[in-house]
Amino acid sequence: MVGGHCYKDALPFTAMVTMECTNVGLNTLFKAATLKGMSYHVFVVYAYAIAAIVLLPAPFVSRRSRVLPPLNFSIMSKIGFLGLIGSSSQIMGYTGINFSSPTLASAISNLVPAFTFILAILFRMEKIALRSTSSLAKILGTIVSVSGAFVVTLFKGPPIVIAQPSSLSLSQPLSSENSNWVIGGLLLTAEYILVPLWYIVQAQIMKEYPNELTVIFFYNLCVSIIAAVVAIIAEKDSNAWRLESNIALVSVVCSGLFGSFLNNAVHAWALRVKGPLYVATFKPLSIAIAVAMGVMFLGDTLHLGSLFGATIISIGFYTVIWGKAKEEIGEDYVVESLESPSTTQKAPLLQSYKTEREGEKM
Repeated sequence: MVGGHCYKDALPFTAMVTMECTNVGLNTLFKAATLKGMSYHVFVVYAYAIAAIVLLPAPFVSRRSRVLPPLNFSIMSKIGFLGLIGSSSQIMGYTGINFSSPTLASAISNLVPAFTFILAILFRMEKIALRSTSSLAKILGTIVSVSGAFVVTLFKGPPIVIAQPSSLSLSQPLSSENSNWVIGGLLLTAEYILVPLWYIVQAQIMKEYPNELTVIFFYNLCVSIIAAVVAIIAEKDSNAWRLESNIALVSVVCSGLFGSFLNNAVHAWALRVKGPLYVATFKPLSIAIAVAMGVMFLGDTLHLGSLFGATIISIGFYTVIWGKAKEEIGEDYVVESLESPSTTQKAPLLQSYKTEREGEKM
């Protein structure tokens, strides 16, 4: 029981918190590399190609290969569709970060639970009853979260914390004054509409083929191929494919190993164990981490709009989570109530059976 509890609850929680911290660090590292001239189109190709190479043995050495279904056309086509969603969201996301900042990306990522909830309703994975307090909380929280995202995107406001470049910061500090905040925010919003769709499709794939490493290998391969086609069209200069700075090389390698490989594998596993909505609930954690890292390492300026909008998003998010928790408590209570009569009946029947057997032996 203790091992099952750890696998079902403690381990997914720890893994998801760790991945959110890792993602913010990778976004900050990516922003630092783009300030040195790295192409984000080329970056996506290299990062996912590295992950695919690392995972190359996965389909052949899988310990569960004897119990897994064959990789038929249906599963491979779904993985290809997953790759199309993933490559589109990654390109939009990195373009949005390039126009704005990792802090804005983390703020808008708080929309993922709300978008996941909306898509879950459309795919009939969530139930809505307008007379239920939990359903009303989920609906109201979703509306509040979306409103907060528009505040973050469209209202920058006066600076609150103006960080001075330290010895660890870049020679060209990140300043939102030099960024196209609205375009970046819209691109990041588009990315985080695709992310919940990625969660739902991935969860469906894991039901049919429950092996994370094999699925993520083919997914990374698809993304690298699609991103390569886009990069060839978008980057006319062949020099863009050369990683001329150390920070660009470090960013690509770290993103390939800890992002495209480890992060996607952990998310696939968590989706199989806990479901899409659980995975989406950890996104708001990234805003506090991003603000701290942006100020400390990139010389980012914290604006009132980002702080105010992130607060609104967080209120909406936790309202949704409260409604979901209340709903699950109600479902657990119903299940226990239905199971308890049968449980109480089993003991007397078993005891009477033993009594009869003992009587026969005597």
